[in-house]
Amino acid sequence: MAWIDQHCHLPAGIEGHRLSAEAREAGVERLVTVGTGVEGSREMIALAREIEGVWATAGVHPHDAETGIDGLEALLSAPEVVAVGECGLDYHYDHSPRSAQVDVFARQIALAHRHGLPLMIHTREAWPETFEVLDREGIPSRLVFHCFTGGAAELEQCLERGALVSFSGIITFRSADEVREAVAACPLERLLVETDSPYLAPVPHRGKPNRPALVPLVGAAVAEVKGLPVDEVEAMVWKTSSLFYGLDAA
Repeated sequence: MAWIDQHCHLPAGIEGHRLSAEAREAGVERLVTVGTGVEGSREMIALAREIEGVWATAGVHPHDAETGIDGLEALLSAPEVVAVGECGLDYHYDHSPRSAQVDVFARQIALAHRHGLPLMIHTREAWPETFEVLDREGIPSRLVFHCFTGGAAELEQCLERGALVSFSGIITFRSADEVREAVAACPLERLLVETDSPYLAPVPHRGKPNRPALVPLVGAAVAEVKGLPVDEVEAMVWKTSSLFYGLDAA
């Protein structure tokens, strides 16, 4: 068995190679490194091309929605790309106007449909609006909500739309009771784990830069919440992630 970090942000260059090697030593055999803009997505694709066991996504984060998505579609044909995103809505920071966020989110949903790729969603303080855009534009056949920060009600809405739900180191935070309730309620076969590194390092590393090698701590926390053996969580997450992204065929 081995772990997959289904959502991380590797730095380009030597440091990305170092972090992926460290992850492999920790039993994390596969990484999906996530694009948050057109140029950043190109960098992630290049890194995935260089490192065995690393795949990339291509997308425009809601923070950068104002820059548009020109050039994004051309990246989706790269064999290293396994999803569109991360994309969605972030009404906490509003770094881009909300109208631009909605437009760019909708356009990336269309790309996922057109290319038959999974869609990776970021949503923060915008749950109703996120569901509204998804329902209006049509829900892709493969959909994941990354770094889930909702509770049982939001989880139910995600599951009703056929989505997978990915949990990060937040579930180890003392204040995250609502997120742990969602972990407990989420069917194991609909659950993924991630680091979202370099952010949100799990306890006992909170406050330090996160890294993919720590995803087993997230998996162990999931197992504890659900009252399951860690290896059972590990095996199911490996299977679900690999099928969702088509990694065995990539």
